[in-house]
This record gives sequence, C-alpha cells and structure tokens, in this order.
Amino acid sequence: MQPLTRPRRLTTGDRVVVVAPSGPVPKDRLDAGCDILRGWGLDVSIAPHVTDRHERFDYLAGADADRAADLQAAWCDPSVAAVVCARGGYGAQRMVDLLDWSAMAQAEPKALVGFSDITALHEAFANCLGVATLHAPMAAADSFIGDAGTAEHLRQTLFEPESVQTLTSEQAQVVTLGSLDGADARVLGVTVGGCISLLAAELATPTGRPNVAGGILMIEEVGEEAYRIDRYLTHMLRTGWLDGVAAVVLGSSRDCDPIEDLLADRFEHFGVPIISQFGFGHGAQTLTIPFGVAATLDAKTATLSLDVPALA
Repeated sequence: MQPLTRPRRLTTGDRVVVVAPSGPVPKDRLDAGCDILRGWGLDVSIAPHVTDRHERFDYLAGADADRAADLQAAWCDPSVAAVVCARGGYGAQRMVDLLDWSAMAQAEPKALVGFSDITALHEAFANCLGVATLHAPMAAADSFIGDAGTAEHLRQTLFEPESVQTLTSEQAQVVTLGSLDGADARVLGVTVGGCISLLAAELATPTGRPNVAGGILMIEEVGEEAYRIDRYLTHMLRTGWLDGVAAVVLGSSRDCDPIEDLLADRFEHFGVPIISQFGFGHGAQTLTIPFGVAATLDAKTATLSLDVPALA
C-alpha cells in the first residue's frame, strides 16, 4: 500500500462546503456546527440539498442523485478548499456510483472530512482518486458540537497539521504485540480503515480496495453485537482482504459488546500488534485520523506517529 496524495492545509478565509451524502441532518445541529467552522475564519457554504428528506425513505438526506450532485459540485469547484460531511447514518453507498470519477479526478485534491457511513467515501476517494482523507467528526456530529477538544483537534489537523503528527489516547491499551512481543514493537504502514461494517460492505464493489496489505488498519464501530462483528471480520478474512495487514488499531466501539478478545482471535495468525480504545470514531470525544498517510505505530506505547503532516 502506497501513501496517497495529500490535499493542502487550510488557511483563514478558505471556502468549505458542507454536504450530506448519507442521512438527514437536524437543522439545529447543522447550524451549530457551521458556526464553529465560521469561528475558525472559514467561508462556509451549505450545499443545496443538505436539509432535504427522501420522499420515500426517511433515513436518507434527499434523493441519491441530488446527494451525489452536491458532493461532486463541491469537489469540482476550484474555489472550494475542503468538503465537510454533515453527518453519517446511511446512504453514501447508494450515491457513490453516481459520481463522475473522471471529472472529479481533474479537480484539485481537497480535504474530505467525515466518518461512520462516510467510510464508503474514504474507500472510494482512495481507490478512484488516490487522495488522502480525514476520518474526523462531521459538522452536525454531537462530538464536534459538544466537545471542544474534538473540534480543536480537527481545527489543528486542517490548519496546523504538523502540530498533530503524534496521535495517542490516555485510554489506549495494548491487546497484543503479536509476533513483536519482546522485540522492537514499531510497525511501519499506511493508515487505512473506518467503520467495520462499512468496510465489510465495500468488499468486491467498484470503489472498494482489493486488500489492506501494508496498511495500519484503523477501525471502529457502534451498536453491534460481538457475533456480528465476528461475521464482518471473518468475511474479510475469507476474501483475503486482510492479507498483509501491518497492525490493527481499534478506536471506539460504543454500545458494542467487548471485542478485544475477538480481535485477538481473528487476527491471531497474522502475528500483528493490536491496540484498542484509541479514541476515534463514535464517541463523545474523537481524534481526527488521516487515511492514506505513511505512519509508524509504536505498539508498546500505543502511539501513532505520522511520517508527514496529514495535509500538505
């Protein structure tokens, strides 16, 4: 796995567009999140269909074609420096094949911000555009609005990425050092990952990557029972998608059964280090994690060091 092209960092006055590729967006939370972004000195625009509701399926933020059009227009607009997703939920997979990847490949790379259902877009942007993205809180996410530390970590990543090249969590725990036990437990790789269920759902799709060989797999999940996560991971194993993985880092697993033992079991024959409770994903607080960036994981100290800043 090779590092991807890093978009440029933001500066005061840059224009960003908020889009809703997935679920419907509560207006009050959208307004609160946009106020935070404007407080950073950004020129914030809201895409035309962000507050839409699908006429038949109320779990979608409007029609698939409209959600895709908003995302593509923002990405292809040369005046836009970043595209910030409003929320996750469900729906990105319904619209991702409606995007004109040839047209989007002609646009200048820019930061794409989001997590949860946006995992499908992280995969697509990596595979179809070769662009690094940010697994980060969305504009209408509770963590972004309600936790100052979460918002500040995203701000630093966007504006001062060299200041957040070392990532860790006070709660981080070593599940296993794998075959590195007793030796130098540093692993080199490229960051990749997202929500476990979405990664499994992307297998064998036109936008899903063929494998994560050489990747430091950064995963998280919410509201899943252990047997379901077992099924996702076992499916990944059986397809060979996990072959060559360099390490595994679990962020949050909010409202899930404990899965540390399950991770140790499913990844045992790879002999790779596994870290848990790393503090990204569906939590009250969350770190911003760049995907597609070369990094070094020190498993003994549960520290991830980016070889270069998240943004150029």
